Amino acid sequence: MHKMITILGPTASGKTPLAAALANVMGGEVISADSRQVYRRMDIGTGKDLKDYDVPCTKDEGRRTTYHVPYHLIDIAEPGTKYNLFQYQQDFFDAYNNIIGRGKVPILCGGTGLYIEAVLKGYQLSPVPQNHALRQRLEGKSLAELTEMLRELKEKSGSVMHNTTDVDSPQRAIRAIEIEEYNLHTPVPRRALPPIDSLIIGVSIDREARREKITRRLKARLEEGMIAEVEALLAEGIAADDLIYYGLEYKFVTQYVIGQLTYDEMFRQLEIAIHQFAKRQMTWFRGMERRGFTIHWIDALQPMEQKVEQIMAIV
Repeated sequence: MHKMITILGPTASGKTPLAAALANVMGGEVISADSRQVYRRMDIGTGKDLKDYDVPCTKDEGRRTTYHVPYHLIDIAEPGTKYNLFQYQQDFFDAYNNIIGRGKVPILCGGTGLYIEAVLKGYQLSPVPQNHALRQRLEGKSLAELTEMLRELKEKSGSVMHNTTDVDSPQRAIRAIEIEEYNLHTPVPRRALPPIDSLIIGVSIDREARREKITRRLKARLEEGMIAEVEALLAEGIAADDLIYYGLEYKFVTQYVIGQLTYDEMFRQLEIAIHQFAKRQMTWFRGMERRGFTIHWIDALQPMEQKVEQIMAIV
């Protein structure tokens, strides 16, 4: 049997409830692979949905009707900080070894393809220092210009580290260029982190169903208080630019709160951005298949029991 099960898929494909249901059946624990759910108090906008980890008990456990599936790497960083792939790898291995050490099954679940691929392959990264001269040189360049520079750098180095999923603002593009430049000119030490043997399950959702679910979920999140969540983070003293850096919900809702967008503009632009994001996630997962990963795709719209049975049959 594989040491770990990985469940990946685009946003709104229902990965988390599936990972929790599977963990319940297998005696597993979930390790999140989501680059924004690491932040505390950023709950609605990142779609933490922590109630997904409470699943109906499969056997009689006294009076308890639900079982809480343990999860890892959610709520581990402060908003306003820039958590990165290097930190994620360290934290992932701590969680993974802890779960394995207790005889449980680790289930990696998320939509951040870069994080998933890095831990499965055992990328060896070093923390990349800021390059102030480079930052000054790039200041004022447009996102399009920066994206083009990044593309050329990646071609030179043959890197798959950054794709456009991660560079939706000039700040992020500059950081990506800084990392690629550093790796191009600094010999990367030999890999110390082992690749992980994992069965990979992809949750595939038909494009129309995905679009409809994204829109419905966005409306629900706005009704649940996503705007109040952003206002509270700003009131805490987190800079608007730092929230905009996190992209998607935090970018557009912050722009609305500080008066740069009307409510309708915010909703429309955010909805388009989430659709584009889901498409880029799928592009990354297809790329993983081209890079040698085997992904067993299952249909998101099947009943939960059926999906779990399907995975158990593959396991």
